[in-house]
Amino acid sequence: MNGGVCAPHPMTSRSGRLMIKAVLFDLDGTLANTAPDLGHALNRQRIARGLSALSIELIRTEASAGARGLLGLGFNIKPGDPEYETMRNEFLDYYAERLCHETSLFPGVAELLDQLDVRRVAWGIVTNKPARFTIPLMRELGLSQRAACIVSGGDTVHSKPHPEPLLTASSAMAVAPGECVYLGDDIRDVQASLAAGMEPVIARYGYLGNVGPPESWGARYLIDQPQELLGYL
Repeated sequence: MNGGVCAPHPMTSRSGRLMIKAVLFDLDGTLANTAPDLGHALNRQRIARGLSALSIELIRTEASAGARGLLGLGFNIKPGDPEYETMRNEFLDYYAERLCHETSLFPGVAELLDQLDVRRVAWGIVTNKPARFTIPLMRELGLSQRAACIVSGGDTVHSKPHPEPLLTASSAMAVAPGECVYLGDDIRDVQASLAAGMEPVIARYGYLGNVGPPESWGARYLIDQPQELLGYL
């Protein structure tokens, strides 16, 4: 027994705050609401094939899974199916044409990033989204020069949920993994964080997918608004 006083978690101080030097963000569904433009590409494919457009509510659930998730939703196809690569390439080309037409930062994200800058907390992006889209999108959002690092899909051998992208980011920032938080909206984000030795935080305002309640994913912290993250730092 310890007299009723709980010892702090190794990554927290006795005040309950996380001892963090850097914050890493997932992109789709966490930093930016990309679902409208992703959905436009998918619905363009569906309409061209005589199918009706899907609602943004349906599209949001698969947006974090990128082309694989959205093509599964829109056409019930998956990698390995005969038409998958053709459909994927078409989807990505359509998406590239309207990369940042309706995409925007989630409410509160701009203020969170400003506060991180004021506090001199480094922040960066780790996403499975290919660099072909990540780099111009970050530029359109006015963030490419502010991020301490940007790790896109294809920059590492493995993608999330493997820890390699997160470890690559922490190395680029010269911050130990145990001093990083990773904010994401998908169970793969939590899995990658834990495997990398980082503290996962779930963005409950994000897309979340359809793999069960986020409270069951294994993260200690969940937030409903971006600026709530500041309460843990």
